[in-house]
Amino acid sequence: QSTRALVALQQPVTAHQPAANVQQLTQLDIVPMQAIKCVVVGDGAVGKTCLLISYTTNAFPGEYIPTVFDNYSANVMVDGKPINLGLWDTAGQEDYDRLRPLSYPQTDVFLVCFSLISPASYENVRAKWYPEVSHHCPNTPIILVGTKLDLRDDKDTIENCWATSHPDSQSPNASLQSFLYGHICNTPQGMTMAKEINAVKYLECSALTQKGLKNVFDEAIRGVLCPRPRASKKSKCNLL
Repeated sequence: QSTRALVALQQPVTAHQPAANVQQLTQLDIVPMQAIKCVVVGDGAVGKTCLLISYTTNAFPGEYIPTVFDNYSANVMVDGKPINLGLWDTAGQEDYDRLRPLSYPQTDVFLVCFSLISPASYENVRAKWYPEVSHHCPNTPIILVGTKLDLRDDKDTIENCWATSHPDSQSPNASLQSFLYGHICNTPQGMTMAKEINAVKYLECSALTQKGLKNVFDEAIRGVLCPRPRASKKSKCNLL
């Protein structure tokens, strides 16, 4: 089990930067930094690790290596508040179903991820991931995240999906729209799922282009700082 701490400081201070940034860092030292634990779950290969690495390092990993458990850290400012965001990457494979909940105690917010080009991972939000996190952490806010946004409208990706499903057909034809509905997840579907699992937000992003990426983590933090009213008192989750 490896642990990596990749600290992403927005506007890091160097000797060449203006004094205004130095003053900003001094304010960070004075204002207590709130720690938030964010755990990322979802099927294997939906892009959870790429999401975290792209966010914390601004680099996109080129090779897929299944995660067991990894930790990342990012110091960020959200709505004028300094936050130490602890990011917990988890394994989506069934082999780790018994180990994965060990990451859940004291979680402040979950990112439940699915791939926008994998309807199976979308269905597993309902069948597996929501039941799992709500069982262990019934009062912890959830952000539903559709990943691989760059591929949803990618012509090559669509044609590859079509070729896999229709090996005897040369290219998509008039039935393309019905095909896409069954193989590509759209925004209304994501919104519907978010409502079904009572997620705080539904967001889409690309770890490759970083479109929508920062917003995912900003909204995760806001979900903790400004929680929605609930019938019961909110508490961090604990391992039962």
